[in-house]
Amino acid sequence: MSDSCCSANGRRHLVIVGGGSAATAAALQAADLGAEVTLINDGLPIGGTCVNVGCVPSKTLLRAAEALHRGQHQPFDGIESSASVTDFAAIMRQKTQLVEQLRQAKYVDVLRRHDRIRLVTGRVRFVSPLAVEVGGERIEGSHYLVATGARPFVPDVDGLQVSGYLSNESAFELQQRPASLVVLGGRYIALEMAQMFARFGTRVTVLQRSPRILPSEGEDLTSALTGYLEREGIRVVTAVTLRGVARNDAGVVVQADVDGVACEFRGQDLLLATGRAPNTDGLGLRYIGVDVDARGCVVVDETLRSTEPRVFAAGDVIGDPSFVYTAAYEGSLAAENALGSGARSRDYTALPWVVFTDPQVAGVGMDERCAAEHGIDAEASVLPLSHVPRCLAARDTRGFVKLVRDRDSDLLVGARVLAPEGSELLMEASLAIRQRIPVAELARALHPYLTLSEAIKLAAISFGKDVASLSCCAT
Repeated sequence: MSDSCCSANGRRHLVIVGGGSAATAAALQAADLGAEVTLINDGLPIGGTCVNVGCVPSKTLLRAAEALHRGQHQPFDGIESSASVTDFAAIMRQKTQLVEQLRQAKYVDVLRRHDRIRLVTGRVRFVSPLAVEVGGERIEGSHYLVATGARPFVPDVDGLQVSGYLSNESAFELQQRPASLVVLGGRYIALEMAQMFARFGTRVTVLQRSPRILPSEGEDLTSALTGYLEREGIRVVTAVTLRGVARNDAGVVVQADVDGVACEFRGQDLLLATGRAPNTDGLGLRYIGVDVDARGCVVVDETLRSTEPRVFAAGDVIGDPSFVYTAAYEGSLAAENALGSGARSRDYTALPWVVFTDPQVAGVGMDERCAAEHGIDAEASVLPLSHVPRCLAARDTRGFVKLVRDRDSDLLVGARVLAPEGSELLMEASLAIRQRIPVAELARALHPYLTLSEAIKLAAISFGKDVASLSCCAT
């Protein structure tokens, strides 16, 4: 390679800009490879989006809201139960305690155990392909990793900035529950937070630009999920074109067109969940020859190398997929490719993903539409959860499991799950795709009776049989 893995003085030194999952994984991998590491963080505390304002706070608050909802709505005869929020601020304090605990234990303490890793706080700017400046200090490395993550994307809507809004970052710091909330967006962040606040007692309206929520998924899934959310009192409005936002003494007013008809939507607060924007402003990337795309994402090849050979990038700053586990995978891979002798490419052959609504939405691989676009003679099997004994026993049959196979090879090419705790089904399908396990083998595999995992087996069986004609445990 023309670009040596060592700096001018012979050291292998990886300088990492960022402090989230990609940055942390890269730092640990580089230290394990015997390199010197300087990790420079600014903005969110160490741990980045996931532990501070993303996965950890959202999932614990979703569980709190679910516990409240279950106490208010239980399906068994002869049992009376109730639940209420007596101290919303206490819920938020417990969330903060968990965030601080995990940030310290899983990021700060882990990094500090490595004497090869130096932590620096401050705003970074590249001054050459071999040097950055931070707080008046010039730092030179043999290679660099940009892992600065992303922030909430703010659309150009008249009056939005003046009126103010909540994001996932500020909403998780509220000490009082809003009486009403207008949510802009209809993808995973918007839907998770909409249901969470609705279950806490907030009146919620979701405004989505596309004709459907989760517009990249099939209509069968999105229409079913919309129905479940609406049954909980969430108003879901699609085909929305925003015109403006204003604030008065009562709260916010959103002006919009819905299918060409002028409408107004009112709430105490406005929650913005319209996507993510990469944190590349002010880094000086173009100055050193690092290309960014129209959104500002760092352009990388499949080995995560940018257009400047000594600069790599990983995580949300390079765009989709934007998951904490893919960010960590990419950070580790980037460090390995920068400091090692290989050039491994990213492999997202069977990438699982989850939307943590209730019921959960989970998927891996292709749906039937995508499979057809790839020239696959695909066949789908859809199993309603009313055929799954575990769901019948729990008296919660919301949702379905869909498996998509290649007719010619009987290989699974994708799966979609809409189910309470449906994400727990996903890894069997993911491994079947990665390991090229035929659907017939899934149908023959032993699954314990009265487990949710039976849904995969029954869906596999239903490619060739009507499961309604089977007895319990039958194959």
